[in-house]
Amino acid sequence: MRNAHTVADVRAAEQALMANVPDGLLMQRAAAGLAAICGTLLDQVYGARVVVLAGSGDNGGDALFAGARLAGRGASVIAIAAGRRLHEAATAELLARGGRVIAATGRSLDASDSAPAESVGVPSRGSAGAGGAESAIAAQAASAIAAADLVIDGLTGIGGHGGLREPAASLAGLTERARRNGALVIAVDLPSGIDGDTGEVQGAAIQADVTVTFGTLKPGLLIDPGAERAGPVELIDIGLGPYLPAPAVTSLQAADVAATLPRPSAESDKYRRGVLGLVAGSEQYTGAAVLSTGGAIKGGAGMVRLVSAAPAVGVVRQHWPEAVLTTYDPDQPAQAIHDAGRVQAWAIGPGIGTGETALALLATVLASDVPVLVDADGITVLAAHRDLLSRQAPTLITPHAGELARLLNADRADIEARRLHYARTAAAELGITVLLKGSTTVIAEPDAGRPVQVNSTGSSWLATAGSGDVLSGLAGSLLAQGLPPPLAAAVAAYLHGMAGRLAARDAPIGASDLIGGIPAAIRAVTSGEPVDLRY
Repeated sequence: MRNAHTVADVRAAEQALMANVPDGLLMQRAAAGLAAICGTLLDQVYGARVVVLAGSGDNGGDALFAGARLAGRGASVIAIAAGRRLHEAATAELLARGGRVIAATGRSLDASDSAPAESVGVPSRGSAGAGGAESAIAAQAASAIAAADLVIDGLTGIGGHGGLREPAASLAGLTERARRNGALVIAVDLPSGIDGDTGEVQGAAIQADVTVTFGTLKPGLLIDPGAERAGPVELIDIGLGPYLPAPAVTSLQAADVAATLPRPSAESDKYRRGVLGLVAGSEQYTGAAVLSTGGAIKGGAGMVRLVSAAPAVGVVRQHWPEAVLTTYDPDQPAQAIHDAGRVQAWAIGPGIGTGETALALLATVLASDVPVLVDADGITVLAAHRDLLSRQAPTLITPHAGELARLLNADRADIEARRLHYARTAAAELGITVLLKGSTTVIAEPDAGRPVQVNSTGSSWLATAGSGDVLSGLAGSLLAQGLPPPLAAAVAAYLHGMAGRLAARDAPIGASDLIGGIPAAIRAVTSGEPVDLRY
């Protein structure tokens, strides 16, 4: 399990730990870990051109101390001060080891600071010219960034809110230009400009190749758009563990999924393994029924009872002869739900349409006393009939941003920018579990005291028609096998993402390929072997 804690909880834990250790020890632990990772990422430390973007807070101090350690190993280190003050002890250490300090805008630092502004001549990797706001950055600072092999971002860290302001915004722009020209960018604790608690980006921000974070993960490192800005995250243990409360965000790992997956015993039969009732497909959308049925079967349900229109039932019969099929009468569709037989859970929505037939099916399913998953067209129907969610049994919905926008009467773009906020809002407002699909899968429970879960296995290759239908069947199957909605959602998202990676291997796939990848994903997580998430 990967755990992430809010900025407030991290600050409190740091204060508690610092009361029991020598002054400055935490910063030295952080700097040592940061410098070590920087050293492993550089082809060679000796002679490397390193730029430290330093803010005035402790984040800047971590970066400066790490820069001092790299300077001690022979790197050419230049610190660029984004404000008028720098961490005094860290700056003195950098200067003592041969590093240099300049002000970002060419203005002198405060006289009380140990680092006077100075001019430096730097051989440029490319043009250091800058337009717009970047023209306010001193020429020597711009040249240093352009020539860098490694840029360490210590501008704001976890204390920042909103987009970067000047001169940090311009430094971020110059850093991105250098990154595209081959420089490595390492963020300290959190890429500057990202909200540590939410992953929101509200303006200029650093794009890191790697983020080195301390003590614990922060939610913004796991949730897009922040997660994409952070790149791979390296966690340095500085001793916060005993002082941290329960996490705000968690992310299942392979061992967690393996320990959670239902496994049949010698006494198992198809009924004990879980029976899923599935309402998917229609006369127009037969493929949705095929895909969701396949996801449910490969997800381990002992039996799948599909209720659908005659054309969809006919197509599913050809693909999945093991499914138990019930055809609804268009004039009395709800009767088919009762005729299907006893189930442990229902999943409804993929391809059912949004008309009166879909409404009748959905209302009947939600009137049942078993867990229900609602997806796709079912969520669109719910948007006009939210009263159907007033039920005693648990409910899980699996919307993408557009579907959640209809359900909450919100703006899709705002949901994509504030994924954590809207997943929590929907769960609390509707009293259900919400799996918000997208570049980061976010799973929120109606109990605000429970941690939000974030999936780590997503892949851009999953952005294909029908992928969500497979996820519906897979998650529904896990519900029928007895997993509570939050856990069924998290395990299904993990396996769905893994199946996509294993099926794609960095090449295009269709949603039907995911179905065959589900058993491979289960074998991968239960084998105990390292799981490859590169694709």
